[in-house]
Amino acid sequence: MPEAKILIVDDHEDTLYALESALAPLGYLLGRATNGDEALKQVLRGHVGLLLLDVRMPGVSGLDVVRYMRRVEQTQHIPVILLTGFGADHVLTTAAFGLGVADLVMKPIDPWALRTKVRYLYDAHRRYLDLAQEVRDLRALVKDHAGAPEHAPRTPGLPHPDTRVPTQRASETLGGELEGDRT
Repeated sequence: MPEAKILIVDDHEDTLYALESALAPLGYLLGRATNGDEALKQVLRGHVGLLLLDVRMPGVSGLDVVRYMRRVEQTQHIPVILLTGFGADHVLTTAAFGLGVADLVMKPIDPWALRTKVRYLYDAHRRYLDLAQEVRDLRALVKDHAGAPEHAPRTPGLPHPDTRVPTQRASETLGGELEGDRT
């Protein structure tokens, strides 16, 4: 699976450049979009692990992008940091957190604080995706194992995590004694 990118969305070129410069030291793959439509297209194509999104843009606003993302299964868990230069607004804050955004950040942005938030959210999302894949793999393994014919030899689906633990032989009882070795 290719590395997911951090998509930065803002209608001002200088803001895009500043955000890319602030995030470059993290070493993550960065993408950019200059409007909500372009952002949605990139998100729907996949491989976006975090979205930094300006709230007020011409056409499709940042909140509109998030509303749409939350209705689509493949994008509903992507973390979003909304960016605004218009200050704290109770209506915006309520709407943003009601849509499940991870944070609402006021411009101008402190690069150190932004890098800290981005690193945490991106890595947490990556762990979530890895865990979801592991669950899918385990469900497939259980399904395959459950569908095996009864006469087929059963092999353990997963190895024991500690290889120092000896495997139990069929001739051993729960008490650890061998059958026929009782005196």
